[in-house]
Formats: sequence, C-alpha cells, structure tokens
Amino acid sequence: MKVLLFLAKGFETMEASAFIDVFGWAGTSYDNDVEVVTCGMQKTVVSTFGVPMSVDVLLKDICADDYDALAVPGGFEEFGFYEEAYSDEVVDLIREFNSGHKMIASVCVGALALAHSGILKGRRATTYHLNDGQRQKQLAAFEAVVVNEPVVKTENVITSWCPQTAPEVAFVLLGELIGNDKMLIVKKAMGFE
Repeated sequence: MKVLLFLAKGFETMEASAFIDVFGWAGTSYDNDVEVVTCGMQKTVVSTFGVPMSVDVLLKDICADDYDALAVPGGFEEFGFYEEAYSDEVVDLIREFNSGHKMIASVCVGALALAHSGILKGRRATTYHLNDGQRQKQLAAFEAVVVNEPVVKTENVITSWCPQTAPEVAFVLLGELIGNDKMLIVKKAMGFE
C-alpha cells in the first residue's frame, strides 16, 4: 500500500515525520506492505522554520490511482503554507482522492486545505484549536461541522487539532489501511500504547 504525503511550502516537519516514522516502523520492523511517497510542487520543499526537504515525486506527475491514501500535514501561513495548499493543483488532488473514496488524513491546518477543496462541506472535522479557535472558525466558514476533539474521523477523512496529534493521525490512517490489530502492534512497539 502506498500513502502519498503531500508537502506544501511551509509544512511542519514534525507533522510530516509522524507519517514517515509510523509507516516506516510498520513496513520495516513488522513486514507490512506499506510505503510513504513524498511529493511537492517542486523537488525541494522548504518547511516551516526553513528546513529543506527533497521529495520523491512532483505533484504534476502524480496519478491518484497509484496510491491508497493521501496525507496532508499542516504548516505556517508565515512560511507560505496556504500559497500551495490552496492551489488549484492541490484542490484537484484532494478531490480526486475523495471521489475515489480513498483515505485522506490531515494534521492541524492541513484540514483547511481539505476544506478549501470542498470535501469537508457538511462533514464533521477539526483543525488547530488554540488562539481563540481562529482556525476552527475558518474551517466553519468552509461549511465543515467543527468538532472540538483532538482527532476526528468522518467516513474516509481524518482531521486533527495540532502538531501533538500527528502520531495519532498516522496510527489511525495505518489502522484503516492494514487493520487495527496490526496497527496496535506497531503502536505498542513505538511506545505509544
């Protein structure tokens, strides 16, 4: 199984690394057929706080049919996150995964990219909850049904509060793809159980 990890400019490294580590443990240490493929709009994506990361593939070369799930970490507006996360190319990518009923996981304000695409309209979701709920108000403006919980799964979509929730989102996604029993073995081995 392949998870496409989309890294927008200004993504948070901690949020992206949770998917890489959780799925890495599942595949390498526990022989599950899982792989994370990173992608971006350019070959080197500069994250929040200026950390550059080379991606495996460019967004323009992606065929959603080749992947089982999409993961979208959040990022900082000050580092240009929404410039790419709200782009037409990303909107099309999210809609394509959703129309194929594939799992889509986001962390923190990654949910706003999902909402911007229109897939959260009328669906339960959450996003960054601090700073007087400013980002949750934005989520509501996209007509999502805002739920004030750390991780919210509605149908094929997973959303979450803040960077602290990134490992849990990765585990929920892993459980959806390989089954809860196998996921719990990995979770325990990583010290989260």
